[in-house]
Amino acid sequence: MKKRIVIITGANSGIGKEAALRFAKAGDHVIMACRNMEFSRKVQTGIIAAANNDQVDLLELDVSSFASIRCFCDTFSSWYERLDILIHNAAYFSHGERYRQSPDGIELTFATNVFGPYLMTSLLLDQLKKSADPRILHAGSNIIKHFFDPKQSFDLDLLQGREDSNKSFSVYQMYCQSKMALTLLTFKMAEAFADDGIKVNALQINGAKMSKRTIQKVKPWWRPIARVQNIFFRPPSYMAENYFQICTADNYKHVTGKLFNDKLEIMQPSPREYPGFFKQLKQLLGSSTYPACENTNIREELWQLCTKLIESHLHTSIDDQKNWSDQ
Repeated sequence: MKKRIVIITGANSGIGKEAALRFAKAGDHVIMACRNMEFSRKVQTGIIAAANNDQVDLLELDVSSFASIRCFCDTFSSWYERLDILIHNAAYFSHGERYRQSPDGIELTFATNVFGPYLMTSLLLDQLKKSADPRILHAGSNIIKHFFDPKQSFDLDLLQGREDSNKSFSVYQMYCQSKMALTLLTFKMAEAFADDGIKVNALQINGAKMSKRTIQKVKPWWRPIARVQNIFFRPPSYMAENYFQICTADNYKHVTGKLFNDKLEIMQPSPREYPGFFKQLKQLLGSSTYPACENTNIREELWQLCTKLIESHLHTSIDDQKNWSDQ
């Protein structure tokens, strides 16, 4: 069997790191796509030693930056003959942060969690098409369980970097919306790429034990809460194994456009009605359903917004890409 060529974003810590180790131990050729190169090189060395596999490469990538993504994808396409597995694991969520924009003027949470993965996938489609069994996996979150209102929509102006000072900004709410948007795009991508045999799925992550380094990154007032959460969270290797199974197992070879829970069960949409208190509680505690979106147009609007933003930046930032690669 040919070694699979696997890209994992955010592969220097947490679930991403454990996933890189899991694929490397299976003998696959792993590309760690990371932003902090100094720290990531140490992680790369550790994975190579632990897996006894020297085909663990490290390429620089800032998923919030379109120029960085293009530079990464150009390099990948020139170095590797194909792409078998693409795992969008990297995500942005910082407690207590104020409204921030990406280098391209987009709200930072959506730039990292939605628009960046969309652009990266678009630029790597030709490489994915060369694979005999191409699979894409999005790292979702059980935070979408808080979408109780099926009529809830997204503030498309805010996502594009047009902040309204009269509106309150919540990084928690923005993260929740970004993960819901990524789930909706999973379904749309699965339809769009079906003729090319590219499978696109998402895994709803319900937390993983955080390292001391990760806890130190959060706001001081949140650290005690994070330490308590750690008591109940499974180790990152648990979800990493789920990554591996969804992306390699034969029983998922023809599965696409699905959202999995941590038990690798396919989740179903909940009824399209605002749930009462007990149904809300069931939604929060359960793991078999995800919130349905009554506004069927929102998926198309998100897809069109992704396409518009990407195309507008692709045509205007060739110099930005060169400047970024020279850094």
